[in-house]
Amino acid sequence: MKKYFIFCLSIITIFGVLSGCSSSASGENKKPKKIILDYAFYSPTSLVLKNKGFAEKLFKKEGIDIEFVLSQGSNKALEFLNSKSVDFSSSAGAAALMAKANGSPIQSIYIYSKPEWTALVTLDPSIQSVADLIGKKVAATIGTDPYIFLLRALKENGLSPNDIEIVNLQHSDGASALQSGEVTAWAGLDPHMAKLELESKANLFYRQPNYNSYGTLNVRKEFADQYPKYVEKVIEAYEQARKWAIEHPDETAGILAKEAKIDSDVAKKELERNDFSSPTPGNEQVETIQAAGKILQEMKVLKDTLNIEKLVNELITPKYAKKVINQ
Repeated sequence: MKKYFIFCLSIITIFGVLSGCSSSASGENKKPKKIILDYAFYSPTSLVLKNKGFAEKLFKKEGIDIEFVLSQGSNKALEFLNSKSVDFSSSAGAAALMAKANGSPIQSIYIYSKPEWTALVTLDPSIQSVADLIGKKVAATIGTDPYIFLLRALKENGLSPNDIEIVNLQHSDGASALQSGEVTAWAGLDPHMAKLELESKANLFYRQPNYNSYGTLNVRKEFADQYPKYVEKVIEAYEQARKWAIEHPDETAGILAKEAKIDSDVAKKELERNDFSSPTPGNEQVETIQAAGKILQEMKVLKDTLNIEKLVNELITPKYAKKVINQ
């Protein structure tokens, strides 16, 4: 019996050692079988990535499959990321902060564009300023940059969300509600906003480009810690798409028009409001997102007890982009 016990203990020890060696060996070489990326009509870079096959080509030799999932808004993109339906998602920087403040363990690793993708929009000629919205219905997608933009516009004009009725609708539904007269104004998002501007003569009555909190590519921290090499490779694929978009603006507009099922002039209008020149996250994003976070605290959307500076510094993670872009 004693010999049997010693034998079993020896086997367990050997397997433990082998297991430890195997884990250590796979630590450097381990890779996912599949990487799931999102794409979004508000992120032309992601549409180029999807259509040109840069990621598939880059990962083919690694034996890793690539899958794309459509995100209808930052809120959906971040829900997909948190539920592990995607590995990387496209959102506004301030929306990513809201998700992180609510416990989502994410990092913003890349800037796919600096956009002016939101403004306050109306078809009512009597609405000329934010103050004219008092008592009116305003559509917005809660948890997205347009929603945060609306809160900042209200604060700047001495108002609060209680002074209006916010109707929570996904972006495309908000545009439809504005057209049908169900709401008086809408916190818009391109390309839907550009479509209304060109086709329905909608008035973008309140614009503030600096309140747009950048387009960030986000990843779950768990994925990044487990597969840092492949985070860099995803950024490498995004870099191919970003550079291609800059070099081929007309073709990029064509891809956007086809994917979003919009007119080419609408697609070009959206692209005019995107700056693709600075892909590495840094101080600009930190400052903009911190400012948005403080407004969210003042408006009681985020808890007063949260340390916004700490959250933003944990969210903005430039190391992967710096390694790829500075090569």
